[in-house]
Amino acid sequence: MRKFWRQLRLRLGRLGLLPRSQFAHVTCYLLLIDLALFLLIKLFPALSRSSGQLTFWVWFLSVAVAILLCVLAFRWLKARMLWRLRNRLIVTYIFIGAIPVVLLIAMGFISLYLFAGQFANFVVTSELNLRLQSLQQANAGIAYGAALRMENGQSPADLLRNIPERNAGPIRTICMWKGEELLGPCAGSKMSAPFALRSGDKFQNGSTVEDHGELFLRAVKTVHTRNGALTVISSEPIDHSLLEQIARGLGEITLYSRRIRPREPQKTASSGSNATPEDQSQYHLHVFSVGEIPDPTNILDREIKFATPLFVMDWATGERGEISGGLRVRTRPSLLYGRLFGSMGQFAQGIEYALFLFFFVFTLIVALALVIGMRLTRSMTYAVAELYNATGRVNRGDLSHRIPVNSSDQLAELAKSFNSMTASLEHLLKEQREKQKLENELVIAQEVQAQLFPRESSQMRSLEVHGFCRPARTVSGDYYDFLTLNPEMLLIAVGDVSGKGISAALLMATIHSAVRAYSLEGIPLVREMTAAGAASGTGTATSLRPGAEVSPGTLLGLLNHQLYMSTPQEKYATMFLGFYDGCKRRLTYTNGGHLPPILLRSDGSTRRLDCGGTVVGMFDDCYYPEASVDLQDGEIFLAYSDGVTEPENEFGEFGEHRLIELVWENRHLPLARITEVVTAAVDDWIGENEQPDDITLVLARAR
Repeated sequence: MRKFWRQLRLRLGRLGLLPRSQFAHVTCYLLLIDLALFLLIKLFPALSRSSGQLTFWVWFLSVAVAILLCVLAFRWLKARMLWRLRNRLIVTYIFIGAIPVVLLIAMGFISLYLFAGQFANFVVTSELNLRLQSLQQANAGIAYGAALRMENGQSPADLLRNIPERNAGPIRTICMWKGEELLGPCAGSKMSAPFALRSGDKFQNGSTVEDHGELFLRAVKTVHTRNGALTVISSEPIDHSLLEQIARGLGEITLYSRRIRPREPQKTASSGSNATPEDQSQYHLHVFSVGEIPDPTNILDREIKFATPLFVMDWATGERGEISGGLRVRTRPSLLYGRLFGSMGQFAQGIEYALFLFFFVFTLIVALALVIGMRLTRSMTYAVAELYNATGRVNRGDLSHRIPVNSSDQLAELAKSFNSMTASLEHLLKEQREKQKLENELVIAQEVQAQLFPRESSQMRSLEVHGFCRPARTVSGDYYDFLTLNPEMLLIAVGDVSGKGISAALLMATIHSAVRAYSLEGIPLVREMTAAGAASGTGTATSLRPGAEVSPGTLLGLLNHQLYMSTPQEKYATMFLGFYDGCKRRLTYTNGGHLPPILLRSDGSTRRLDCGGTVVGMFDDCYYPEASVDLQDGEIFLAYSDGVTEPENEFGEFGEHRLIELVWENRHLPLARITEVVTAAVDDWIGENEQPDDITLVLARAR
């Protein structure tokens, strides 16, 4: 017995039917309690007869256990059936493809049914409106004819006696009043109850009215003449004969209306006289049907039933909106199609055949799509399974595994991509290590370049100088330097190398070294160049004497010659060089194609320091003229690179004018603080965009 239970547990465990979760255990406990109570009732029927609560608990537990078992069954099916991708694709196709199609078809049939029923009622109400318009036109004609007789002194009542039968008709009643006086007997057939005179704007024209519990199409026309107002009222009952004419070729029409049922005359206790007519009658629902519905022409020619209420005017009060009855139409689609496409002849039948053909083709396409979709799932799931196994092996470090490719579809391309990925992973890892090494070298290059810039602002007795450079990338191609030649002589250099990145940074380091070397060891170099120039008959410094200092133009000419000889032709730099003499408070400068620095005067005026020549390193034997400018107390020297003025947003460039305004507004602040204000303004101008170029700013203030 123990072996049997063990095998049973093993089988249930393989099938996933062994309760493992707390929810499943609770369900099993409730099921056992329910079975125990059920057996107790069956074994002891007297318990169920004496107390109905025990039976109630059995039913309650049975319903609860059934709901819990449904939840467990759903979980089991989800775990067993939907784990495989193929089953998920099938279920997805059913929910995405099959169920929406079924819903669309059902919605289409419901919409067609509602449209057909509404169209049938529209046909009936349209026929009633046409009858009412015809009645209104005939009534207006009679009214104007009678008014003309009255104007001519004739009796308008004679017109009623002479109305042809085609105007009055066997079911129309036409009455005429002069003022409130009825002129002669009414023309046409007699009504079951006479209608009273009603005038006013709300009674004019035609409408469907209720009078004494019966429904009528009634038209009222009042014409004012010199002899008084003439009112003509035409009335036509909505009865069997009218509805039979409408029901021809449409089906069965049923009218529900309120009718007056007469009561027996009763004597009152006080006077002994008969009661009033209102007391002698009461309303009841009157129903009658006309027409008949034909047999169906095909299996889809189903019966359509649709009802609509009738909103009519109460003839006694003139109020509208009360439902006094209703219409129900029983018809078939074939009759409606005959009405709808009756004027199209054989073409309507062709449309019907085309619709049936479209429905058949649509059904065939859905069936083929289901079959093809189920066949495609097998190939898809096989490829996904192979990819799943391959990713597991790659995850374990086996980069040599390859997926076999046996087709030429997108899944095969995915397998090829996976094989290509595993083949290139090792190469990518190697490149990653090299990239990491390069990044480390760039960090070192950035640290080395940072050492090339002046570590602190240069301060002289008559001049304070501050510089700032922020690269767009790891390293910068911009250059600035302050070099103290003697206690009263300071070199100021600002430059911008073409390009960005490592190449620009290397050229910047070359310029930095050359400027410092030529500035500190300028006299021997100038002598050598002078001798060389004398021997060759050329040279730009042949006028220098031994012991002379290097000028900005000479220094820039030497630097241009070196860069031209040692760099490719497309490499060049822009450079501003200036020597400040503290004793004379004079700045002697030259400019090699750099953005002209600006001198901000104390009175708010500006001067551009644009004296110079072309860019450095592109052409040989270039001449760079010099100029001098005196610096007064409070005047600010401003040099910058294009990374400050050329950043753009939707409003355009940052611009030189905005830079000058910022420096002028903050001219009393320390130079480092002015630099922070300018760079913050440039960052706000750029916004979330990437910094396009290196930002370099050099400020000097005379004091």
